[in-house]
Amino acid sequence: MPPTKTSRIKEPARPKLPAAPAPAGPEHDLVDDEVLRELRFDARDLSGRDAQDVEIERCVFDGTRLPATVLERATVADCAFDRCDLANLRLTNARMFNATVTGSRMTGAALTDCAFQDVVYEACRADLAGFRFSTFKRVVFRDCNLEGATFQNADLRGVRFEGCRLGGAQFSGATMTGARFSGCDLRGVAGVQSMRGVTVSAMDAPGLLASFAAELDITIEDG
Repeated sequence: MPPTKTSRIKEPARPKLPAAPAPAGPEHDLVDDEVLRELRFDARDLSGRDAQDVEIERCVFDGTRLPATVLERATVADCAFDRCDLANLRLTNARMFNATVTGSRMTGAALTDCAFQDVVYEACRADLAGFRFSTFKRVVFRDCNLEGATFQNADLRGVRFEGCRLGGAQFSGATMTGARFSGCDLRGVAGVQSMRGVTVSAMDAPGLLASFAAELDITIEDG
């Protein structure tokens, strides 16, 4: 018999960051058609900006504040966001690839109709965040709080959720074949009818019981 091929999950590509990005100056801001390349933004306040067609490439954001900022058709490539405030950030028709978002606050962020490829979200607070109609390819959510997050009509094929809190998350209309859940709290997730083809660890599976029972109108009784 021919040898059996074992499938290997591809890890997201890491961002290609400059060894010494130049400090961003006051002239570097989020305005229409701006190109930001190989810059470092530290604890700077970029909140409340409203811009279209911004290109951000090979930049580092460390402790940067972007709450309530609105970016339409932005392109983010080979970037790292560390300990940033992204609460209520609005991204529409944006593209992000080869990026990491670590230890950042994303509460209430709305990332709608976006494309994410080779992105790792780690130790982020993303409760009540929205990822509606977005497409994900080689994306990992690791140790994130995603309680109440919305993935309605998103393409989540192959996405990995590792050690995440997903209580009350919404998956209605999502495409999820090949998505994987391990070490996650799945109690109260909605839209379980969209979870056909996912892989759930044995320890996580009991958290789905109540959701499946509610979906199928099953009554669970003691005794």
